[in-house]
Amino acid sequence: MEFARAEDEPDRQAIGVRKIIHVDMDAFFASVEQRDDPAIRGLPVAVGGSSGRGVVAAASYEARKFGVRSAMPSARAVQLCPDLIFRRPRFDVYRAVSQQIRAVFLHYTPHVEPLSLDEAYLDVTDDVRGIGSATRIAELIRKRIREETSLTASAGVSYNKFLAKLASDQNKPDGLCVIRPGEGAQFVAALPVRRFHGIGPRGAEKMARLGIETGADLRARDLAFLREHFGSSADYLYRAARGIDLRQVKADRPRKSVGGERTFERDISSGRELRETLERIIEIVWERIERSGSKGRTITLKMKFNDFTPCTRARSLGRAIAGRDEFASLARELLDAQLPLPKPIRLMGLTLSALEGEEPEEQDDGGTVPVAQAELPF
Repeated sequence: MEFARAEDEPDRQAIGVRKIIHVDMDAFFASVEQRDDPAIRGLPVAVGGSSGRGVVAAASYEARKFGVRSAMPSARAVQLCPDLIFRRPRFDVYRAVSQQIRAVFLHYTPHVEPLSLDEAYLDVTDDVRGIGSATRIAELIRKRIREETSLTASAGVSYNKFLAKLASDQNKPDGLCVIRPGEGAQFVAALPVRRFHGIGPRGAEKMARLGIETGADLRARDLAFLREHFGSSADYLYRAARGIDLRQVKADRPRKSVGGERTFERDISSGRELRETLERIIEIVWERIERSGSKGRTITLKMKFNDFTPCTRARSLGRAIAGRDEFASLARELLDAQLPLPKPIRLMGLTLSALEGEEPEEQDDGGTVPVAQAELPF
């Protein structure tokens, strides 16, 4: 598909065109389980706890056809798919496979920014292997991942991180999509805004109420309108609607925190509901902590009341939190100390921070690194 060049995209000659690949493994945890157990290949599989308080950590594509999604309560997943097969997470195995995949990335570029065990950004602007095109590099990476792990990966190739991530999701599973210079704004214009990274279901609903359904609708709103309705997110939305992203790929970028939150369909206030919700969030967040291999000293409970007033409470230890049981115990203590709540809440979340190896975050001035070598074709 050909796209016309957008007039308000940055001057490529002035800032240099980078070649970014976003690689995302397909249903990673569930695919590993299916790979290792031939009896469940082609069947609906969920990784996570199957108990009443269990949460789905990952779902195979066969399960997704029934509406099963990650972070969904396991009881709900079984309602949607009665034949769903549960497997307990094996994070040691997932981490080992992730290291295999990382080694493939590093064969083609030292500029690898992992986002989790199953996805990463790669900057291949410098063609260190003399392969000749960014698209060919992505094809070779996907081929080697399949050969070495028996798993499939999807990839997006573009000139910035935002577009590369959108592209990797375009042809899943086991797909490849390329968004070339000059095509970004028009590609984004045709997408539903819910596809934009950082716009969740609630955000998409709010945009729909404002008449914003697609990237083109978002682009038609000026910055003043976006700031009025979306506050601190306005600048990001303004750039995203135009396919603009000046962030650099930062190799081994230190993680500042690991967490998750849940916005409720209806406000809750009873102690029983609050505690049940907290248990689900504990499961979700601890799975993310295990996935990332993070260790931290501070746990923060976040709540947002029905009038949107925020409330945060934190507890720090002099050492890293020992494990899931201690993490859960501290979270329960933080919640119990706030009960009874003065008014219902619409959101609850947990975060682990003060991570081991954490360094001061580099300030991003929106600049770019000049491209010194010859142009690598897409």
